[in-house]
Amino acid sequence: MIHQTGFEMIMADINPTAKSTKYSTTAKAFHWGFVVLFIYGIGKQVDDISLLEDSALLRFELIFAIILVLLLAFRFFYMTKTQKSSLPEETFALQKLAAKMVHLGMYASLAAIAISGILIGGIYWMGMKDGLLIEAIIAVHELAVTTSYSLIGLHISAAVFHRFKHDGVWNSMVPVWKETKTK
Repeated sequence: MIHQTGFEMIMADINPTAKSTKYSTTAKAFHWGFVVLFIYGIGKQVDDISLLEDSALLRFELIFAIILVLLLAFRFFYMTKTQKSSLPEETFALQKLAAKMVHLGMYASLAAIAISGILIGGIYWMGMKDGLLIEAIIAVHELAVTTSYSLIGLHISAAVFHRFKHDGVWNSMVPVWKETKTK
């Protein structure tokens, strides 16, 4: 009788003939493009609302947020209509639900960031530079940013988990550190 460690039992479960879903080039461009847009948006964020006195900055922020929300909506419809999950069919239902909730949560939080940013800019432009309304929208904006950080962290953690699980999920979207076998 051969005794296996936990790691050996996990590795013995690898099935090199299983197929992983491949996302389209468009889906991958959307995914990685949004990574770049998010990092750019966080890097150029306005920490002091009074900076919106600069009409060029205010205009840029509004245009950036409008383009982001439009691209996000297009991406959402493209992904839901043309792509399917790369999770293997045998994945537990609860794990599939968690993945779906994290993805929908990321869409919602990114949309909330952009829409609340548009509202902040519009209200500021109309002269309502302080008060309960703008403070409430800023609070929603900050909550959406914090929520997006948490959900992105979960998403990245899950991707790394699948990379070590060798089930093909990592390879379906990530262009580096490819798995050699899939489960």
